[in-house]
Amino acid sequence: MKNGILLSLLSSLVFSVMNALVKGISSTIPAAEIAFFRGLIGTLLILILMRYSGVAFSRKGIPMLAVRGLSGGLYMLAFFYTLSNIPLTDASLLAQLAPIFVALLSALILKEKLGRRGAAVFPVIFAGALLLLKPHEFSSYSVYALVGLLSAFFSAAASISIRYLSRTHPSYEIVFYFVATSTLVAIPFMWDSFVIPDARESVMLLIIGLVSLLGQLFLTKAFTHENAVIVQIVSYFGLFLNVLFGYLFWNEIPDLLTVAGGVMIVAGCMILFGGYRRSSPKTKLRM
Repeated sequence: MKNGILLSLLSSLVFSVMNALVKGISSTIPAAEIAFFRGLIGTLLILILMRYSGVAFSRKGIPMLAVRGLSGGLYMLAFFYTLSNIPLTDASLLAQLAPIFVALLSALILKEKLGRRGAAVFPVIFAGALLLLKPHEFSSYSVYALVGLLSAFFSAAASISIRYLSRTHPSYEIVFYFVATSTLVAIPFMWDSFVIPDARESVMLLIIGLVSLLGQLFLTKAFTHENAVIVQIVSYFGLFLNVLFGYLFWNEIPDLLTVAGGVMIVAGCMILFGGYRRSSPKTKLRM
């Protein structure tokens, strides 16, 4: 097995474990507080790695680095909030809509052409998203699902900024701006709902921070060893892990609409990335 594929599989496993931990602790710790500690722990760890590796902070490109950090921080808040309120599988599937926003933002900002295949597959992905959003129910579930859709958009915005920054900035610095800014972004949202973690919760928060950074490092290395499209496709392995964890720990069984919507989203995004790889520069890092 190629190193890039193995590293991508490892990153999917690690991020799925993180999602399960966040889902598990969200019953007692607010989502914003989880995002805060996740960012704080990641910031301390990445500073240590930067110092050990001799990576210095850049004096150029600060605005784009700030955009990367802000979009990444908002993504984390939105995703954790969605994860704490709807089934693990549904939240993960909504996050997988990021490629469609990447394609749209790439066309608008980076002037990268989508192509006929991408344009043709958009309605399929959109229909899959509607099945997950379940607008016909008109319940609070739809509100949580819409926040999950926002998490996909912010993830895509972060990916576009990463694509731009990776040409001139080291990966560690890009990650630093993400975790540091996500820490700051979470503070206003947890100000009135802060819960002092007990010993068990503190350990879980620490593990979430460690696992999250480890997943980012695995994914970063995967992109340096393998084609970005292959890494993206392999990362869908995490969806099946999320379904498994949701069933094992919370007895979550996806309904037919979720299964149908998930299949349409995954299949559509695979086709989208397959037709997009020739015109897109190689991505070096993902959140």
